[in-house]
Amino acid sequence: MALHVSWEPYGAGQQYTARGVCKSKPLDLVFIIDSSRSVRPLEFTKVKTFVSQIIDTLDIGAADTRVAVVNYASTVKIEFHLQTHLDKQSLKQAVARITPLATGTMSGLAIQTAMDEAFTVEAGARAPSYNIPKVAIIVTDGRPQDQVNEVAARARASGIELYAVGVDRADMESLKIIASEPLEEHVFYVETYGVIEKLSSRFQQTFCALDPCMLGAHQCQHVCVSDGEGKHHCECSQGYALNADGRTCSAIDKCALNTHGCEHICVNDRTGSYHCECYEGYTLNEDKKTCSAQDQCAFGRHGCQHICVNDRPGSHHCECYEGYTLNEDNKTCSVRNRCALGSHGCQHLCVSDGAASYHCDCYPGYTLNEDKKTCSAIEEARRLVSTEDTCGCEATLAFQDRVSSYLQRLNTKLDDVLEKLQANEYGQIHR
Repeated sequence: MALHVSWEPYGAGQQYTARGVCKSKPLDLVFIIDSSRSVRPLEFTKVKTFVSQIIDTLDIGAADTRVAVVNYASTVKIEFHLQTHLDKQSLKQAVARITPLATGTMSGLAIQTAMDEAFTVEAGARAPSYNIPKVAIIVTDGRPQDQVNEVAARARASGIELYAVGVDRADMESLKIIASEPLEEHVFYVETYGVIEKLSSRFQQTFCALDPCMLGAHQCQHVCVSDGEGKHHCECSQGYALNADGRTCSAIDKCALNTHGCEHICVNDRTGSYHCECYEGYTLNEDKKTCSAQDQCAFGRHGCQHICVNDRPGSHHCECYEGYTLNEDNKTCSVRNRCALGSHGCQHLCVSDGAASYHCDCYPGYTLNEDKKTCSAIEEARRLVSTEDTCGCEATLAFQDRVSSYLQRLNTKLDDVLEKLQANEYGQIHR
């Protein structure tokens, strides 16, 4: 059945053939146009406009679509070959210069001439190895005056796809004999030349390779890339790899690939990218890849409770003040000799009992109070000093002995304290 074109604009294909969505397939395209006497000059102009409109929808060029025109009546004239005009402007100008031949309707001869002279490699057609479709569009308003059956069959057998466009008095049976199968896609009919231009959008859709990337029908997770002729493939954004389904993407572990260039540590980000970091004691340089040692003691990031000591670039250790020892965490300190620190609170004497332990004592003649820190004078000594007993001499001697004993103990303790103070002073000087 032929396609009858109404006066309504052709809508189904327009949504697909908008600029930027549709790219025409490369073709070797030959127009075979009837310019017999029945085609009036104004009507022939309409045919040329129809041809030009189809050319407008195509990508014209040596590597794209090539166009030739065969003009026929009772004789056949090749107006120009496939290799003659390889740009759209010169091609349309050549179409505009075509004039009618005015007699007869030798459709079979026109098809034969197209096969023998227009669709040859010498005339500009691509060799079969290029796999470029060969297409002929025949436009006529009459009945062929020669036999077209066998000629059309040979043309189709040779690989030429034939479209038949009938106008007004065109013989529908002849159009069906000429056209390729399926006929509903290759036979067209319009009532007058005045509406033949309506068919240009139909041919635009026919020759159009729909771009699924532009149409949004690609299902690519990241990037759709058009390959032409309605084909496409999916790609992924940087940092991702295409999965086996050819559509979805997975983040690449660039750190695992060892192509990151980080001097110390590579850290994968959720976006499929990565960033570099440095070991403790180092800072990242401006290149965001290499690292430089830092003075952690100077930066105050050492964590030492008392003293930070730099060992080498990027390395340090902690030490403690005199009288303290470093704990197992190698950062905090504990008191080693509370007496040496002077914070013991003893009124007279501080006696160290070991690491972080001490007790208070008093000078001779004094006794330690209940607070275990302060001292009070001994009552017995005070009484012996003030007594007027008849045995005062004997008591005095006894008191002197006791005082001497206390002074001896005091001297011993004072020597110990002096020795510790000297050691502490020496340590402070040489620290």
